[in-house]
Amino acid sequence: MNRITFLIGLVALIAIGSLTPRDGWAQPIEKVSQSGPVSVAISLDPPEPLIGDPVTLRIEVQAEQEVEVLMPEFGEALDRFAIVDFVPREAIDDAGKTILSQQYRLQPAGSGKQAIPPILIEYVDNRPDQRQAPEGYDAYEILTDAIPFTVQSVLPDDVAADLNPPLGRLEPHQPPAPARWPWVLALVAVCAAASPFAWRAYTDWQRRRRRKSAYEVARWRLDQLLRQPRISADEIDTFYVDLSNLVRHYLEDRFELRAPELTTEEFLNSLQASPDMTRDHQSLLREFLRQADLVKFAGAVPSDADIQRSIDAASQFLEETRENAPLMEFDQDEPQHSEPQTPAATEVRNV
Repeated sequence: MNRITFLIGLVALIAIGSLTPRDGWAQPIEKVSQSGPVSVAISLDPPEPLIGDPVTLRIEVQAEQEVEVLMPEFGEALDRFAIVDFVPREAIDDAGKTILSQQYRLQPAGSGKQAIPPILIEYVDNRPDQRQAPEGYDAYEILTDAIPFTVQSVLPDDVAADLNPPLGRLEPHQPPAPARWPWVLALVAVCAAASPFAWRAYTDWQRRRRRKSAYEVARWRLDQLLRQPRISADEIDTFYVDLSNLVRHYLEDRFELRAPELTTEEFLNSLQASPDMTRDHQSLLREFLRQADLVKFAGAVPSDADIQRSIDAASQFLEETRENAPLMEFDQDEPQHSEPQTPAATEVRNV
């Protein structure tokens, strides 16, 4: 009797297992992309949902130390789906890598073939001896692969496509006006939930907008200086102070030379030990700075040709050293630097 009972139970389990849908056991669709120190894994589960069922999209980014990752903004490229839920996370693993993730629960609008479009991830490489971004760009870009999937219909494949004829014209029915306060509360809740992401997106946009190379900052300052009215005899000193100040601060931003705090002779001596400065550039800066000191501190009155040569020398130096200029935060509304007068004044005796 016990053996018969065991066999009956075993047959029942096999039968139940054969009737159980196996779609839920399907593996998620996964795509992996790699760019230098950053890897991106994107997955979709389930791969073939029934219409009405949400799908889970997960974006996970792993980045090496000192690599700044800019995750996509909330809902970016997902406007064809209704977003049911969103969970962002950020962590550091035991190896020191940064792990960022975004998990969406999406509601497809209908059945049939669908696709998660490519998603853009950006990063800035701040590691030593590495280029922060490609030339002409603010950051590196990784574009994930699209993920196609199929939303299954609940209707059988052989269902008749023709509908039954209409039963006749129905009388109009006026439903009662719905209450508005639930919608107001829902709107307030959505705004409260989305405000941190909106603020982060705004601050990231502001930061990217302010990122300029040292060359672009110096070029902008020189153009602003040259747009001023024609230099009069009383303004020669001020013009040369601004022009030499611009070049000194560019040297500090571009080559990490403490140019603004050094006298001209001290600075020229430091140039000889810099591996980034060619002899032609050293000679060009030597003549430029000594001409500026003659005007600022020795009372020399330059001719129009001397003024133009100083402008050409500054512009030539900026153009010849623009390549690989580092990025920096810059606000065009910031006040211009003022050059310290006391240390440089000692150069009058050395000119």
